[in-house]
Order: sequence, then C-alpha cells, then structure tokens
Amino acid sequence: MTKAAITTHILDLESGEPASGVLVTLQCPLGRKVQATTDADGRITNWQDPVELTKGHYQMSFKVGPYFLARGVETFYDEIPVQFRTDTARAHYHVPLLLSPFGYSTYRGS
Repeated sequence: MTKAAITTHILDLESGEPASGVLVTLQCPLGRKVQATTDADGRITNWQDPVELTKGHYQMSFKVGPYFLARGVETFYDEIPVQFRTDTARAHYHVPLLLSPFGYSTYRGS
C-alpha cells in the first residue's frame, strides 16, 4: 500500500504514547472531505478514499474530545482544526500533532 499524499501522526505528550483511535477529517480544496482514524501508532497513512494532492487550502480536524474522555482525562479541547495550504511542488505533506489535554502544537513534518 502506498502512502497518502497527506499524512498525520498524533503523539499524546501527557502519556508519552501515540494517540490511537482519534477520528480525523481532512477537508480538501473544493469542499471534498475524507476521514480516517489513527492506528495503534497514532498515524494515518491512508484515508477512507484516496486523496489526490492539488494546490489549495486544506483543513485537518482532529476529534480529540472522545479520545480524552475514553482515557478519563479532562480536556479543554473537543476538536482541533489545523488549516494549511499546499502547492504541487511536493509529493507528500505530513502534518503531525503534539497533544496534551490543555495545549497542542503542530508543524509541517517530513
């Protein structure tokens, strides 16, 4: 299986473990949406439907509320939206999320 054009990885900074079972929605240019759930390693390398990389604005929404609820951890966030743009010069974009119950960080990974 080939890696998707846009991938993510969530690390829970409080537990020091990957955040598995988090539903993520990717909104593509022109409004198309796809979803996937992070695997045991906290990664999404493939979406429910293939994503063809196009130039434009994207939003990745991480539904973290249920993840923390399942762990019995109070959180400030229910959903974390991350907006970014792409150009067609790259074949792959990786958008990691470093997560804690009361803060988060994201960056363009490799």
